[in-house]
Amino acid sequence: MSTPEHNHRIHYIEFVTTDIAKTKQFYAAAFGWAFEDWGPEYVSFSAASAGIHGGFRLGEVADAEHKDGPLVILYATNLEAAEAAVLAAGGRIVVPTFAFPGGRRFHFSDGAGNLLGVWSQ
Repeated sequence: MSTPEHNHRIHYIEFVTTDIAKTKQFYAAAFGWAFEDWGPEYVSFSAASAGIHGGFRLGEVADAEHKDGPLVILYATNLEAAEAAVLAAGGRIVVPTFAFPGGRRFHFSDGAGNLLGVWSQ
């Protein structure tokens, strides 16, 4: 990580969740992510399964919709299949699919206090 191309790049993203087990189950079912447990209050995921390193820490979510926070957006080659997987895993669509210059996307709640988006070309 000490090479110049890594300087000022996003390397890790951390979310808060109210339920570690539910969060692991949701992201594994919806997107195939794999996790490593670091005790009862933290779980991490790797770039190999999610595209970036990150984790979920147990805590209280100030705003279940995170309307004022950053929005992490995942990419999907098939947006409809991704939406179906989110719903099948127990997620909720909070912004239905909409078009924008360059693609389409939707936003979802994972049921554990996090709001994310999924986009496709």
